[in-house]
Order: sequence, then structure tokens, then C-alpha cells
Amino acid sequence: MSERPAGGHPIQRLDDDVHQRVRLGVLTVLAGVARADFAHLKATLAVTDGNLGRHLEALERAGHVELTKVIDGRRPRTWVRITRQGRAALRREVDALRELIDGLDGGAGLGG
Repeated sequence: MSERPAGGHPIQRLDDDVHQRVRLGVLTVLAGVARADFAHLKATLAVTDGNLGRHLEALERAGHVELTKVIDGRRPRTWVRITRQGRAALRREVDALRELIDGLDGGAGLGG
């Protein structure tokens, strides 16, 4: 029987609010900048307006991002910023993913 660290398998530490690929992408983009606008996130992640909007709403509900809507000239613009809670959630997610990968590298692997 293999030993697991306290807390069980790393998959148990993956956060459903963060783990979805678009949400993980949003948080990783935002972790490297002070803020980003909706159009930049949409283009960078190659998603539709509706898709990105739904994911930003979920991240905002979870407290991981803050949205600020402004009028820039005559057009509305949405700015997105990662929160301290969002940074912590991203760090936990990355740590759990690294632990999963380390298990592949040091354990049974993929049969290669």
C-alpha cells in the first residue's frame, strides 16, 4: 500500500471554482498583471464574450476576482483584477497540480 500525505490524494485539494480551464487561465493571466480588461482576457484565452462572462461571474462570486465597469470614452469597459483570495486559491491549485505531476514522475508514471 502506498503512503499519502495528510489530506489524502492531491485531487481532493483541487478547487472547482479554479480548476476549470478558462477560470484557471483567467487567474494565471491576472496573476502577472495589476489588472486586465475583458477584451484582453477574451483574446488571450480565445473564448467568447458569453463564455468569459459566465466564468468571470463565477470567479467574482467565489471572491477570486473583482470586476470594475467604467465608461471609456463612449464605450463600456470591464476591468478585472485578481484578489488576495484569488492569488491564494491559484497557489493552492498549482501546488495540488504539482503534487499530482510529481506522483507521475516518481511513481508508476504513465507506463513509459
